[in-house]
Amino acid sequence: MRVDQGGRPLRVVLAEDSVLLREGLIGLLARCGHEVVAAVGDARVLVTAVEEHAPDIVVTDVRMPPGFQDEGLHAAVRLRERRPALPVLVLSQYVQRSYAAELLDSGDGTGVGYLLKDRVGQVEEFVEALRKVADGGTVVDPEVVRQLLRRRRDPLEQLTPREREVLALIAEGKSNGAIARELVVSDAAVGKHIGNILTKLDLPQTDETHRRVLAVLTYLRA
Repeated sequence: MRVDQGGRPLRVVLAEDSVLLREGLIGLLARCGHEVVAAVGDARVLVTAVEEHAPDIVVTDVRMPPGFQDEGLHAAVRLRERRPALPVLVLSQYVQRSYAAELLDSGDGTGVGYLLKDRVGQVEEFVEALRKVADGGTVVDPEVVRQLLRRRRDPLEQLTPREREVLALIAEGKSNGAIARELVVSDAAVGKHIGNILTKLDLPQTDETHRRVLAVLTYLRA
């Protein structure tokens, strides 16, 4: 593997709760001539580390302790609110469109990246993305781009006709029981449809009542 020759060595704050991946990234970045000034395992320590070290770039996972939901992403967004030009490269195990959109809208719109973790295995591509983000560019995983474009066309396209029907009744303010009676199905069937709707719309992991409201807003905007 060749050393990154793209410019000056970068000072990196790394946030990744998997010890194996964290240590692997530390070694990889060192071999490419960069310095990991802090390597942390949870989002709260990430914020502190950035304030302490003022790095050239932050590399962080999306899901981190304590909740393993979107703590890393939210920490990155908060950091960019404080320092809009702070370069941040987010790594994710899966395509999470709402997370990607929130990150890309953060800060001043420059120096931001969202990659799937599989991309780390393609070393030169990963190092090139790191350099580009640190220099103020934007890097988005091709699979994320495809799914973001699909969502922009029609956020409801993944729903079945019955799921759209259920969502329309939710938008009318009907309860699960009322929906079940109107569609002549069981309450359990309605619950399953609603679970599928919330999953397919890729809504943030909050309480179900709030997610139902977000689902209705998505339906009304489509």
